[in-house]
Amino acid sequence: MKEVYSLAVDIGGTFTDIVLRAADGSLTVDKTLTTPRNLLEGFFTGVNAVLRRRGISPAQVNGVIVHATTVVTNSLIERKGAPTAMLVTEGFRDLLTIRNEHRYDMYDPQIEFAPPLVARELTFGVKERTLADGTVTETPDLASIDLAIEALRAQGVRSVAVCLLNSYANPANEQAIAAHLRQALPDIFISLSSEIAPQVREYPRASTTAINAYTMPVSQPYLQALRRRLADEGYANEPLIMLSSGGIIGAEIAGRHPVRMIESGPAAGALAASFFAEQLSLDRLMSFDMGGTTAKACLIEDGRPLVTGLFEADRKYRFKEGSGMPVTIPSIDMIEIGAGGGSIAHVDALGLLKVGPESAGADPGPACYGRGGTEPCVTDADLVLGLLDAENFLGGDMKLDRPAAIAAMERLGARLGTSVDDTARGIYRIVAEAMASATRAHATDRGVDYRGLPLLAFGGAGPVHACEVGSLLQSRAVIFPPQASVLSAFGTLVTPVRLDLVRSALGLLKSVDWQRANRLIDHMETEGRAALKAAGVTAPDIRISFGADLRYFGQQNEVSITMAADPRADRDPAPIQAEFERAYFAQYGFNPTHVAVEIVNWRLTAHGPDVERRTSGSPATSSGTPRGKRTVTLWESAREVPVYERRALATGQSVNGPALIEERETTIVIPPGWRAVIDRTASIIATPVEA
Repeated sequence: MKEVYSLAVDIGGTFTDIVLRAADGSLTVDKTLTTPRNLLEGFFTGVNAVLRRRGISPAQVNGVIVHATTVVTNSLIERKGAPTAMLVTEGFRDLLTIRNEHRYDMYDPQIEFAPPLVARELTFGVKERTLADGTVTETPDLASIDLAIEALRAQGVRSVAVCLLNSYANPANEQAIAAHLRQALPDIFISLSSEIAPQVREYPRASTTAINAYTMPVSQPYLQALRRRLADEGYANEPLIMLSSGGIIGAEIAGRHPVRMIESGPAAGALAASFFAEQLSLDRLMSFDMGGTTAKACLIEDGRPLVTGLFEADRKYRFKEGSGMPVTIPSIDMIEIGAGGGSIAHVDALGLLKVGPESAGADPGPACYGRGGTEPCVTDADLVLGLLDAENFLGGDMKLDRPAAIAAMERLGARLGTSVDDTARGIYRIVAEAMASATRAHATDRGVDYRGLPLLAFGGAGPVHACEVGSLLQSRAVIFPPQASVLSAFGTLVTPVRLDLVRSALGLLKSVDWQRANRLIDHMETEGRAALKAAGVTAPDIRISFGADLRYFGQQNEVSITMAADPRADRDPAPIQAEFERAYFAQYGFNPTHVAVEIVNWRLTAHGPDVERRTSGSPATSSGTPRGKRTVTLWESAREVPVYERRALATGQSVNGPALIEERETTIVIPPGWRAVIDRTASIIATPVEA
């Protein structure tokens, strides 16, 4: 039987993770520093390392190649996109500046927003008009478009977003403008709101389209360069790209819709969490993904992560809702805070110790990386406390500078009036409190009691901090899966090809215009099937599922539901309303049944065939003993703590805390009063002894 190898690469803000999976489920992994100036350099550095370790050539990687990347996120945060213009309906030039008039902090009269991606001087009004019902009362005035084209040439604009009033109801005017632009400027990138985000609400639709236009000149050449280099080096297959929604799709389509890739890495982590929920026979758990830049939590319900239709990018105050740019693209629903290994600790105006959201990233990184960084970071605190081994970080391939970490803690401690160890302990505990608080809010907002939920910990820094977070959340268990440090990359290998689509059709559910609804759903199905075929899925293997966003009439926000059957079949609103009322009650605890139900959006998902959801851990056959001890100062006084190698632990073996369990890419911290057991899936499950 021919051996099959599949490859996954997840480029994060600090580290790039690589997973090579063989047909028997065995994994070969690597973690290397991200190279922000040329992401492909870090990509192939890590890939070549795992191929050497496995002893195979690129030509032998004959399975899928799946990629999650921060290229779109980096472009937004660093504002390094190409010069971008926007064409809007005449009279709407200030759309991106006025936003939706929402104040993310109603008690602060001096709140600020990040400047729009498209400046006002590059926003042009076009004489045209489409009514809310889709009737075109005025076709685009070519003279006003030509004036814009002259300005685009003069300003060296590379990309254009087109967002016209009510174009979600009828895209004809946007398509006419695009045709005129392509004729005059054949090399320009064009993003139409009717293709990128065909939904109601003008500002979110414009914001989403502007993000797509701004990042397309960066993402499309990057993905094209990736495709070329993979082909040149002898890889058999085209890369597939992870999307924010948890699906994967071909690189060509992803390149035209980069806005769908913003949360691709975190989404992959949530999918890996759902995989292990299935492996461990758990219907519900909370994932805890802490990397070098951020920490993320995601609720897994019924073995699946929740999906939302709206999230924010590039917040002015990074973790304050409402201060960023709305994105109306399906995305896995998670909470994110600035609490990664590279998060910088500082003293605020009140003299209090704070951690993040600013991060030292991969370059220069924490002080202990020895790459020029001097700011005290979470990883520096972990090293000072003895939780990390300076000589064995990444298996010794990247040695840490402990004196530099101590010096950074001394400078911070001098401002606080605390010792080096107390400063490091403070950083460790503040990070845990911040993550626990965010996770509580995330669960409570969704009507979920977080207490007792198992916590699945992964990411390079996740296992170091997870038991502290789990204790604050009253988790009954903290789970450390195999290869926890690179689990997000692994997550891309356990999800099928999938594309989520949405179209707006506002109206009362009891009087749905089924002719229009059928037309919209037919269009989504055609688009979804074409995208999956482009990703290599054969027509018989494509499955279609349906959903909708509904609300009670007069409300502003919707509740998303999944439908059990194709709504086009019997056109019966009763089962749709019943499912909406069930979901609404679960979230809010009551149903105003005297109010009519309104449908806002139809949703459709095109699924490829299920993938092989299998991996194999490699626990030892006999119980392992500590390979040594290390002085740890986390728990107030210095302790000599036993250090185990994870690969030396056998199934069923129990390890009592305090203990450190090391693997090449991360360290698991088992506190006093906890016990860790290696289970049948090769996961390590830690529980409080009193439980």
